[in-house]
Amino acid sequence: MSRIIITGAVRGAWKIFKTAETAWRQAAADHFENTPIGFPNTAYYLPVIYAVTGMKVEMLKDIAPVIDRCHALLPAPNAEPDSVGLAGVLDAGMAALFAAEIIEALRYLNTPGFYTGMETQVVENLWMGAADDVILRKRGVEFVDGSAPGFAVILGAAADDQAAVRIATELQQRNLYVFMSASHHGDRFSEQLERSGIQVGWPTRLVPFGPDISSSVFALGFASRVALSFGNITPGDQRQLFSYSKERIAAFVIALGEVTNEWYAVAAGALNFGFPVIADTSIPSLTLGEPPVELIVSGVPYEKIVSRATEVRGLKVVVSEVPVPVAYGPAFEGERVRGEDIYLECGGGRTPMVEWVTSKPMEAIQDGLVEVIGPEITDVPPGSRLPMAIVVEVAGRQMEEDYEPILERQVHHLINYAQGVMHIGQRDIAWLRIGKGAFEKGFRLEHIGKLLHAKLHQDFGRIFDKLQVKIFTIEGDVTNIASKAKEVYANRDARIEGMTDETTDTFYSCLLCQSFAPSHVCVVSPERTGLCGSYNWMDCKASFEISPTGPNQPVPKGETIDARTGQWKGVNEFVFKASRGKVDHYNFYSILIDPMTACGCMECIAAILPLCNGVMTVNREFANMTPSGMKFTTLAGTIGGGVTTPGFVGHSKYNITQRKFLAAEGGIKRLVWMPRSLKEEIADRFNERAIEIGIPDLLDRIADESVGTTEEDILAFLTEKNHPAITMEPLL
Repeated sequence: MSRIIITGAVRGAWKIFKTAETAWRQAAADHFENTPIGFPNTAYYLPVIYAVTGMKVEMLKDIAPVIDRCHALLPAPNAEPDSVGLAGVLDAGMAALFAAEIIEALRYLNTPGFYTGMETQVVENLWMGAADDVILRKRGVEFVDGSAPGFAVILGAAADDQAAVRIATELQQRNLYVFMSASHHGDRFSEQLERSGIQVGWPTRLVPFGPDISSSVFALGFASRVALSFGNITPGDQRQLFSYSKERIAAFVIALGEVTNEWYAVAAGALNFGFPVIADTSIPSLTLGEPPVELIVSGVPYEKIVSRATEVRGLKVVVSEVPVPVAYGPAFEGERVRGEDIYLECGGGRTPMVEWVTSKPMEAIQDGLVEVIGPEITDVPPGSRLPMAIVVEVAGRQMEEDYEPILERQVHHLINYAQGVMHIGQRDIAWLRIGKGAFEKGFRLEHIGKLLHAKLHQDFGRIFDKLQVKIFTIEGDVTNIASKAKEVYANRDARIEGMTDETTDTFYSCLLCQSFAPSHVCVVSPERTGLCGSYNWMDCKASFEISPTGPNQPVPKGETIDARTGQWKGVNEFVFKASRGKVDHYNFYSILIDPMTACGCMECIAAILPLCNGVMTVNREFANMTPSGMKFTTLAGTIGGGVTTPGFVGHSKYNITQRKFLAAEGGIKRLVWMPRSLKEEIADRFNERAIEIGIPDLLDRIADESVGTTEEDILAFLTEKNHPAITMEPLL
């Protein structure tokens, strides 16, 4: 190993450590020792420290043993490089990460408001700070399902703004998240993007964590929490942590600009996790092992740095070729087109808009045909509005009527993947905006048809043979199409709603999450959607038709073992095999008796409230305390990782309004608390179910945070409202 790397990493680690130690001693003089400290809304304390050592930093006094741990890890400041070796460099790197995490935690304490933490918005001139557990679980679904294959940690800045934009766009087109921190000659990669008009923030996958090299620890903290929450890694088991990170988290560091000693130290910390470093400057390279593994690669030009980084990390990403004149990929889905940037707007309550996928005979379809019937975008001035109907007509030997809504749901994100194009909603409540930048690059309405043809063929080509798209922009045509489409929507909904678990012999697995949670096996039935909310039974059936060897496999349910709790012999056999013997059975409809496993992607978590003789549920967006005595983040840490936890169960929002939800314990009559926002979101379907069971005002009898967040707080409310759970058979 190069003496330059060793010396730089050790000196840099000592510098970061001294900064942390000084800041800690000052904080100890300014605050009480029991002053709370940490990152916001996380159950994982300071996550790198917690994951690697098992040490929980909750108060200022808890930093002292971490400082001692750093001292123990750090080689002597003036040690001969030959005596330090690779092990010493890796230890110095870990000490640097621990110290960086202390620096950032003290920044949260001393400078409230420095970090914004906003997840749903693009930002300007703001630093995001540590990703909270809501972000982790929401974005974690993308890492699980492959729509985000990994992340890049960017240090410093490119030589100019144009180079920064090219690198960022190339990473986005590979669907990677980009975590940015540190500066080079006073400039930063995120600032270069902002100056160029590029939207940064979680929605665009360009995340400006913070301005300094210490802020890069947020990226390693994100990786650590993925391992803890999805992989069920035990805190303090660093061997398993590093093995999991190397094998399952596809990340790498791109260093742009002068590599300082502090950068060497942080890079050494990243090497512990198996994340290689790729630099544009001529620093010493590092290759170890047999077969050789590249750990540090240097002198890579900008035009090759992204492809070289993914190659070194062993990350195979296929960049889809889509016939549109703008950049295209999931990373652009979160962009917003607003105000003066709007060239054309359709739908959103401003004009009529509808989207409809419908089957036709083979002879009626000309594959690849795209027609714009009415004004094109070039026929109207900037800032215009038009009505719009997007009609996708498909035909094929394998095509079934039940697949139409699955294809229809793809329209939203496939259009959204185009840079400078914003799409919201579906069916007859869609909303489209095309930005001036996209128009200037040549984007036209016909490109909507072209990208739908290309991507639907690419992703779903096994279930249809031919596809054509017609785009109508004349109001009379749009109104007529909307009328026909609404009849079809109603018929579809009634047909799917009528499916039951009893009348269905085959369920489907979803094993996407096993890339992060190896023992978790999700089995989806008509009356129990996937707990992440992304897959229902029909989705899984179509997925199997498209990819017969993929994660959605048919599961013959077999002999019924217990109809009340929802357990079948065939399902148990599949779960035992798919979990590699870790789980031999679970129940679909019970929270008390061996409930289904969870991975970490769940939209909601239900928990029993014994004092109230009922059940609460909380969605991942709700960050406050619940009557269970735990926040969502703590609950998720309790049940995630592919384990069965009686008294708790993960589920989707939609599942709450399915007839089999907690059927073994009495169904929705047991629900006594949920956040107000969740009540509002599911109100329409919930009220339909409440009418079915003869309690039309049940939702109003369910407490929320405005009533209280302890069992004692809500019990009086439940009694006053005569909630049915109060008089039901005791849960325990």
